[in-house]
Amino acid sequence: MNLDDLIGPLAGCLSTAAFLPQAWQIWKSRSARDVSWAMYAVLIAGVLLWMIHGLRRGDGALVTTNGIILLLALAILAMKKRFDG
Repeated sequence: MNLDDLIGPLAGCLSTAAFLPQAWQIWKSRSARDVSWAMYAVLIAGVLLWMIHGLRRGDGALVTTNGIILLLALAILAMKKRFDG
């Protein structure tokens, strides 16, 4: 396995993991007041496009990574709605 075979999966793991501290902080504090609806709307649109791109290319890793990011982003928005109305 060469470096190029590691870069994509590592990038996917890091990109996905980047949402975990935000989700945990919201859950702990029961507040998502500073989370932007607009930012997450744009993020979700981008993630959906990456998923479509991955599906069209037959790239399961791209689809899976962005699917997990989509779930985390939606969970963050659900907590925002729940905790901040």
